[in-house]
Amino acid sequence: MIKPTIKTVTPSSADQAVSTVALAFSADPAARWLYPDPHQYIVNFPSFVRAFGGKAFEQGSAYSIDGCSGAALWLPPDVHPDEEILVGLIQRTVSNERQEEIFGVLGQMGSYHPSEPHWYLPLIGVDPALYGKGYGSALMKHALIQCDRAKKLAYLESSDPKNITLYERHGFELLGTIQVEASPPIFPMLRKPQVGARRQLDESVNWMSSQ
Repeated sequence: MIKPTIKTVTPSSADQAVSTVALAFSADPAARWLYPDPHQYIVNFPSFVRAFGGKAFEQGSAYSIDGCSGAALWLPPDVHPDEEILVGLIQRTVSNERQEEIFGVLGQMGSYHPSEPHWYLPLIGVDPALYGKGYGSALMKHALIQCDRAKKLAYLESSDPKNITLYERHGFELLGTIQVEASPPIFPMLRKPQVGARRQLDESVNWMSSQ
C-alpha cells in the first residue's frame, strides 16, 4: 500500500485545493444554509473558500494530501479571513432578508476566538468519494505538530455535528454552540498545545510529510 503524502499548496496551485474543499462542503449543513440552491452554491462557494481561508496559500499553511484528495487551510496567529471580501461576497450573493442572520453567525464565531495568538482552521475537507481513508485525520495531525512545537492554541468551528468526535480525538474541546434564528448550529472548539504528545504525532505522520 502506497502511503499518502502531504504537501504545502502554493498560490499557483490553489484552484485545485479550493475545488476540493468546495466539493467536500457540498452537503455541509452551514454551507448549504448559506447557499441552498445547487447552482448558487457551485458558483459562489469557491469564492467564499478563498475569502474565508485563502490567506493560507500566501502564508504557506495550506496543505493537500494524496494529489489534493483532501485539503486543509490553516491561518497562522494574527492572520485572519479577508473580512472585506467576505462581507462584499455575502452582500452580493445572499438575499437581504438572510444577511442579518449570516452576519450574526459570523459575529458569534468571532467572539469565540481566543484572545491570545492561535492557529485557526477555517476549512478542512476531503473529496466525498474518498471518505474513510484517514485523509482528514492525517491533515489534522500534520498541522497540530506545528501547533505543539510552537506551544500555540488551535481553534476551529465544526459546522457539522458529526465531526465533533473526530476533533475531540485530536484534543479539541467544545466551547459552546453558535446559532442565530434558523441557522444550523456551529460548534466552536479549542485545543491547547499538547507538548507531551508531540513525539507520537511526529512519528505518526513523519513518513507522509513532504514540503
